Amino acid sequence: MTSDSDSDIDLRRVVPALGVAQIISWGTLFYAIAVLGSAMREELKTSDVIVFGSFTCGLFVSGIVSPWVGRRIDARGGRVVLAGGSLVGALACITLALSGGPITLLAGWVLAGVASAACLYDPAFATLHRISGVSYRHAVTALTLFGGFASTVFWPLSQYLLDTIGWRAAFGVYAALHALVCFPLHAAFLPRDAPRITPPESPPQRSAMQPQVGSAFVWIASAFALATFISSALSAHLIGLLTTSGLSAQDAVLVGSLIGPMQVAGRVMEFAFTRHVRALFVGTLAFALLAASLLVLAQVRGIWIVALAFALLYGWSNGVMTIVRGTVPAELFGPRGYGALLGRLAQPQFIAKAIAPLALTLVFVVDASRNVSLWTLVGCAALALYAYQRAVSVKRADTSKPLR
Repeated sequence: MTSDSDSDIDLRRVVPALGVAQIISWGTLFYAIAVLGSAMREELKTSDVIVFGSFTCGLFVSGIVSPWVGRRIDARGGRVVLAGGSLVGALACITLALSGGPITLLAGWVLAGVASAACLYDPAFATLHRISGVSYRHAVTALTLFGGFASTVFWPLSQYLLDTIGWRAAFGVYAALHALVCFPLHAAFLPRDAPRITPPESPPQRSAMQPQVGSAFVWIASAFALATFISSALSAHLIGLLTTSGLSAQDAVLVGSLIGPMQVAGRVMEFAFTRHVRALFVGTLAFALLAASLLVLAQVRGIWIVALAFALLYGWSNGVMTIVRGTVPAELFGPRGYGALLGRLAQPQFIAKAIAPLALTLVFVVDASRNVSLWTLVGCAALALYAYQRAVSVKRADTSKPLR
């Protein structure tokens, strides 16, 4: 077993390396389509349904692959998985850059889906869980501090590249970032076969041996899936929703770019109060602020200050929600088989993430004002808060019963 001091030294090197790779991976595989999607549609002479439908198929593939990824990391560590994901990400971006129609477009996004399952937050969390021990919650928070800048960096960068060299060359640049930055970071800074550092034993829990079974798992999986549906829908369509509400395109991009810093601000606060606030309470706060932010978004109507309030609330909630996804399952179910657990939880999240952009696109067809779309998202946020509270209450009731 690695000592605590050795683990701390490793984390000081590993977390920044993973963090830079997360910024690039999220920015290229997920956020770029919000800016580049329209240009892709116009040049390929296709429709939004085809463009976002291909993106959706890639996310479905992510859901299929993610449980295997979690089991692989549990068994051998994350170095090969994350480094391989970066190479697949480079191949995906090259395929998208060379796409000439719906088939190659679909192939590119399917490859991006495989890469997403292998190198976004869930495999990074599972990897950190093996090597960080009691520092896991701090490590997750520190990693997400980096990842929070993905949209802030890559929405403006994608717009700049689109305006100067076009969307195809933009994906060429992104392929180079995966191959020349992300792959070396994963290969050089992650242990070849990470030792498993086991946290101190939690109090006995009725479902600790089978964390993927039971109503608490269903409720928490539903809560995370609904939150992911909202996040995915807004990542793909936020700029359009804000411009339809009456903001200019420039103001809409600026508001969207503020979400990243707000994510980081929320994560800094979580990091500062980690020792004083349980992860379960942080989760309740994150889901409540998510619902509040959507209520504010429904009231923007071209008013800049209201849009700014939405960015503040949503950014804080979305930033902390990422930490909640990595830490609350450990508090509810214990550390046993954590990679596999995160993989199972990620599966419905990837499906929700896959459905959301296309689903909202289809709703737009019959909702020109976007009012129905916005209030649907508000309803999803309210259901997510309810499901999270049910997961916590069911688990507490379960663990309060005497073990037989």
